[in-house]
Amino acid sequence: MPRLSYRRALTRALADEMTRDESVVVLGEDIRVAAANVTTGLLKKFGPERVRDTPLSEQAFTSFATGAALAGARPVVEFQIPSLLFLVFEQIVNHAHKFPLMTGGQCAVPVTYLVPGSGSRTGWAGQHSDHPYALFAHVGVTTVVPATPADAYGLLVSAIRCDDPVVVFAPAGALDLREDVAEPAPVPLGRGVVRRSGDDVTVVAVGHLVHDALAVAEELSGQASVEVFDPRTLYPFDFDGLVDSVRRTGRLVVVDDGNRSCGIAGEIIATVVERVRLAAPPRRVTRPDGAVLPFAPALDRAVQPGRDQLTAAIQLTLKDG
Repeated sequence: MPRLSYRRALTRALADEMTRDESVVVLGEDIRVAAANVTTGLLKKFGPERVRDTPLSEQAFTSFATGAALAGARPVVEFQIPSLLFLVFEQIVNHAHKFPLMTGGQCAVPVTYLVPGSGSRTGWAGQHSDHPYALFAHVGVTTVVPATPADAYGLLVSAIRCDDPVVVFAPAGALDLREDVAEPAPVPLGRGVVRRSGDDVTVVAVGHLVHDALAVAEELSGQASVEVFDPRTLYPFDFDGLVDSVRRTGRLVVVDDGNRSCGIAGEIIATVVERVRLAAPPRRVTRPDGAVLPFAPALDRAVQPGRDQLTAAIQLTLKDG
């Protein structure tokens, strides 16, 4: 069974969809030289008409992608740094996301925004280290955060085939992961998965933190039976799948590489407690409020959520119950 890296899974998904559908084009800054090492080989295979370097203007090429989608293309826009999404919130949310509704469903805007980076990438400092997926989930843009190479392939393929805008976050902490994948396949948007079954507490982990959650679950296996739930899609969220898990375990911990206030962790907890009576108060492990990640790697690591904080949260939840 061949081993597939997360990064090459993204590359293969792009190549497969460009081969399958000639309307798929890829554009962004420095993608011909594969600055993010995701678009490697696409220029040689598909040519400059379908692999297009853009000027250094996120607003311009994001607007261009919306127009191209309205004209019949399926653009994939690569952003090298998640923090650059702040510059194009208007273009994604107020334009691409709302056009179908504002035209009474007369148009589709099939744009995929591929965002590798952030999440356990230390030393990139304050203006390059944000993970703003909660903002897009908040306004109803389909938002996915794959945790594994198979899901990186499958969710990106499904995003490209979707007729609505989709933001695909590919955390830096997952980009070099490898796993055995017999034959990658599309993964449905909006469907989570239980990565490890357990009886005592459900841990919801987002993106690369799934692997930390699995490691912690193994470390605590002599003390508690920890279930790990990977949502894969943050909006629309698979709350039915999560609620089924929490009804069995009675406890909930969420680990999320976003800021605490108004973050996705708080939304997950709030929705679950509306539907399930818990045996203990839920807990969340996140970045601190207003966190600006420092340049120094040691300080950066101290701010980002990790295994020690998650272990403590699980133990407190079990003790409280």
